[in-house]
Amino acid sequence: MKRMQAPVATFSIVAADPGTGSLGVAVASKFLAVGAVVPWAKAGVGAIATQAWANTSYGPAGLELLAAGHDVASVARQLTASDEGREHRQFGIVDAQGHAFAYTGAQCLEWAGDVTGPYFSCQGNILAGPQVVEAMAEAFQSSGGRDLAARLVAALSAGQRAGGDRRGRQSAAILVVREKGGYGGYTDRYMDLRVDDHPDPVAELERLVRLFRLYFEKEERPQHVALEGAVLLEAQQALVRLGWLGQATGRLDDATREALRQFHAVENFEEREAPPGLIDRVVLEFLKEKAATARTGQA
Repeated sequence: MKRMQAPVATFSIVAADPGTGSLGVAVASKFLAVGAVVPWAKAGVGAIATQAWANTSYGPAGLELLAAGHDVASVARQLTASDEGREHRQFGIVDAQGHAFAYTGAQCLEWAGDVTGPYFSCQGNILAGPQVVEAMAEAFQSSGGRDLAARLVAALSAGQRAGGDRRGRQSAAILVVREKGGYGGYTDRYMDLRVDDHPDPVAELERLVRLFRLYFEKEERPQHVALEGAVLLEAQQALVRLGWLGQATGRLDDATREALRQFHAVENFEEREAPPGLIDRVVLEFLKEKAATARTGQA
């Protein structure tokens, strides 16, 4: 048997959203850059979290088996069959139809275990106790109606509040995939955020998810407001304070259009650009807040 590396003692959740087809993994651990090891997912196929004395080949190999039509239990059997270290492994699997399966080897370090239900599986090892995965499962199940990323983060936060990894905190990550969900629609990687080393990684991950929504999330019905009257003047005044515009004229002139174009580009708001004569309400509020903060800082 190959020499084992340090155990990826962690708590994680794999889950599927039948409404949107999204699949995802969220994980936290007292382990550097856990997001580089545990989460694996492919749109239309499934999601896998591999941990404990992690065998990272379980991720790509398991996804290949799911894509070939094997059910989750069969995938688990095939992954562990020839692995001499299987009793030290732990993983959770969910397929695109929401069938879930968890495996916790008999020699995983205490406390180790899992809770599985329709569309999700929660698992962890070297935890404060079974209450960690139980709290995660409850949070996921009670957060229906929200999108998958929000439910995954809710589960992770509940696990941390219940005690999490009993060795401490260090890193966290979330991976959500869906068809053409990536930036520009070129890949399935809708959300891939990692906190590699932080004293409160789950809270930091929550902050990054909020930023992701600000910069990249497109609402089904964008809230656009007309650049006219008081709205236009507020936007111009903010642009003046931030140095993007010379003066607030109250007119939607070429200088204002160019200032807004540059502001969108610098702040990475390409996904929130509105049609001519309009501005995304979220961008407008961000612009005003940034200007107010800049003004306060100059006082």
